[in-house]
Amino acid sequence: MAPPSAPPDDVKARLRQLPKVDRLLGRPEVEALTARLGPRLVKGLVQDLLQRAREEVREQGGEAPAEDALVVATVAAGRQLLNRRARRVINATGVVLHTNLGRAPLSRRAVDALAATAGGYSSIELDLVTGRRGARGAFMEVALAQLTGAEAALVVNNCAAAVLLVLNELAAGRGVVVSRGEQVEIGGGFRVPEVLARSGAKMIEVGTTNRTRTRDYARAIDEHDDVAVLLRVHRSNFRQVGFVEEPPLEELSALAKERGLLLVHDLGGGALVDPAEVGLMGEPVVQDCVGKGADVVCFSADKLLGGPQGGVVVGRAELVERIRKNPLQRALRLGRLPLVALEATLESYLAGEVDAIPAQAAMRRVPEAVRQRVTRWREDLAARGVAAEVVQVGAQIGGGTLAEIALASWALAFDPPDVDGVAQQLRQGEPAVMARIQAGRLLVDGRTVLDDEQGPLLQALTAALRA
Repeated sequence: MAPPSAPPDDVKARLRQLPKVDRLLGRPEVEALTARLGPRLVKGLVQDLLQRAREEVREQGGEAPAEDALVVATVAAGRQLLNRRARRVINATGVVLHTNLGRAPLSRRAVDALAATAGGYSSIELDLVTGRRGARGAFMEVALAQLTGAEAALVVNNCAAAVLLVLNELAAGRGVVVSRGEQVEIGGGFRVPEVLARSGAKMIEVGTTNRTRTRDYARAIDEHDDVAVLLRVHRSNFRQVGFVEEPPLEELSALAKERGLLLVHDLGGGALVDPAEVGLMGEPVVQDCVGKGADVVCFSADKLLGGPQGGVVVGRAELVERIRKNPLQRALRLGRLPLVALEATLESYLAGEVDAIPAQAAMRRVPEAVRQRVTRWREDLAARGVAAEVVQVGAQIGGGTLAEIALASWALAFDPPDVDGVAQQLRQGEPAVMARIQAGRLLVDGRTVLDDEQGPLLQALTAALRA
């Protein structure tokens, strides 16, 4: 095989015009970036840019980019990396459980618990009475059982993992009967049938997209001799209306017991307090699902519950213990810090302090309180030379729950000449502010801004809009 031919002399000359790595690193703009990102990462950015420049010169025959252009490109690449880091964002969108913003913000009790334990060692698996190894998450599981009315509980790292683990233990190699209307897709393109397949279970579809009856489940059991589980999936991120039908959970429970099978309910949202108390209808409560006969219920910890990311499994004690001993449980278990935060969140429920949980407080805030809040903001901004209008808007729960429900809310509306530019400036500011654009106006919804964020929000709005 012949060696690759050497580049022509003119190409070599253009390549020699490219600056050295150290020269670019020594430019003040790049040194400032290095102070933020560290020398190793910035050096890698510079090397990557120079390598791409060499390839373009060789392959396209163009001129070598100027040193200043490479500096600008390096700084731009570094800033893009900085913007991709997870950092604090003020949620002014009106979406309470904004998936892209981390869903539920943690309560002060949870934040304090993290601050007290994260920087040191903790009794995560230690019995401080005996000095011996203890059960991981013991308090959390007792609290969840007490709050839900279930016999036992365990927690893994998200609800999809909980469903995967439960079906792998209870139905691997056997049939799982599920309605065609409940084969939902969740965030990121993941679908219930795919999760079910990964569990090792075999999906048996029944009914139609819009109508499924108890007799459809019974017929599937008669036609398949390897059924282990009846699966009910709550359609939390969309609603079916019109000519629709589904069997009550009690009927499925009775059928499962009659046939010696198990009923698993993938609930998703995980409300421990009935949203109907504040006019939000149509969302099942965990306690009701347990009371109506579901053998195992799975739900998220970071949606309506208002805690950190986690997937909760509650149900009959012998089944939860089986699931706990499944080898996948060790791979999917909840991390140390989310466990601490979830324990603290559950303490608020046990103490009856639901409004201390930010997501619950945002959902339960009455519209008049939101209106008064944004009116104060408008007055404050007017004193700073920024004009705004108080307008009525519709907020959302988000997080794939109560999809069709609009919460009455109020927002500040702005009409800057470049609304997209102002929105971008707010997103890239410190702190970052996420608002929404509707009908060409910039809207800052008062429902989802936390109490301690009001001052920084007004400062950010002033900086972006007073110019």
